[in-house]
Amino acid sequence: MIQRTVSSLYTPRNEQGFLGAGHVARSVLTGGFAKTDPFIFLMDDMLDKKDDEPAGGPHPHAGFETVSLLIDGEIKERLESMKKGDFQLMTAGSGTVHTETIDGPTKGRLFQMWLNLPRQDRWVPPRIQILPAEHVPVLHKEGVTMRLYSGSLAGIHSPVKNYTPLIAAEFDMEAGADISVQFPARFNAFLYVISGTVQIAGKDVNHDQVAWLDVSDTEDDSNLTMQAGENGARFVLYAARPTHETIVSYGPFIADTQAEIADLYNQYRNGKMKHIATTPEARKLTY
Repeated sequence: MIQRTVSSLYTPRNEQGFLGAGHVARSVLTGGFAKTDPFIFLMDDMLDKKDDEPAGGPHPHAGFETVSLLIDGEIKERLESMKKGDFQLMTAGSGTVHTETIDGPTKGRLFQMWLNLPRQDRWVPPRIQILPAEHVPVLHKEGVTMRLYSGSLAGIHSPVKNYTPLIAAEFDMEAGADISVQFPARFNAFLYVISGTVQIAGKDVNHDQVAWLDVSDTEDDSNLTMQAGENGARFVLYAARPTHETIVSYGPFIADTQAEIADLYNQYRNGKMKHIATTPEARKLTY
């Protein structure tokens, strides 16, 4: 079986977040979409908001999915509050509006990814999926706890439905513990370390580092073996099937042509994009 190794390693830098004081943001992915496909970007938002001034607000999206995982703390928003370990996947698809307004003091750390939709699914009707922390499938194995938010891994399965096949898993490993997992060799995959150190094929991946894995153009499975360092390790693994398609990205929209981007802006300005809260109940899934 193909053994996964680390192909690149880097540390994203802290930047001032758009919510103002108390918001530190990191842009986790680098290198452009041709390299990170199907991952468009991943923001690591660290919030320590201490005032009562409203921050954020409603805004549109279309042509992709948002994949949100609250790593720590709690984010109290007007419509979409989350607690530690909650997972949400919003399919913006043909176009929707969602609200991220934080009124009061908030402390939490949120990973939010934009995940590309395959071209044939780009304009599907909007859908929201919510997987509360208490219902996330969990694997306990010899010093390793794995929480599986999306996909199938190590014999357990998430109920979340995917247009783009996606594995999203959080690992919490005791010092010296190890685990091997298998997933398709053609999946693009990376780890983002929250604390401690994890070793992959002889290479240490430390706190705050991003490690991209090598990828093979084959239908076979691959094996990823990970061992925690002397202080243990906590990290998130993302792996997904590339679309091998080009995209046009502008503002809050993803499309295949510039004309489609212009049309999306017209729809939004003319009030034709409905709020995700108005989505039919059949497309609001809570597990």
